[in-house]
Amino acid sequence: MALDKILSIAGKPGLFKLLTQTRTGFVGESLIDGKRVSVGLRNNVSVLSEIAIYTLEEEIPLKDVFQKIKEKEGGKKTSISHKAEKIQLEEYFFEVLPNYDEDRVYASDIKKIVQWYNLLWDNNIKDFSDSEEDEEVVSAEEE
Repeated sequence: MALDKILSIAGKPGLFKLLTQTRTGFVGESLIDGKRVSVGLRNNVSVLSEIAIYTLEEEIPLKDVFQKIKEKEGGKKTSISHKAEKIQLEEYFFEVLPNYDEDRVYASDIKKIVQWYNLLWDNNIKDFSDSEEDEEVVSAEEE
């Protein structure tokens, strides 16, 4: 499942899988406990594929950060808990993304990234590459 079907809903813990859209919003399923929720258009909802992390040079898509974590951990869950101390989280994230903007990426953001990565991993969502974009690049090269 691609990250464009995974949502973060403000005020609700964890991540949600987009099941269907309705006239008044959409229905999502929690990746934590599998419960379904109906979310209106007034809720603040973020699609994981649209989130980016500030670095000193540019913004890096969240999927790329997840891929760097996956490479650092050798294809496993993170070696650090999202409940670790602020300084430990910052040190860990510095190893993953050495040029992240420390003034605009807060410890709470790092905590969410670590928590989301592990939650996706628990739900067997381990492919953070853009297979559709990769296919477009291959077809463009063939022409």
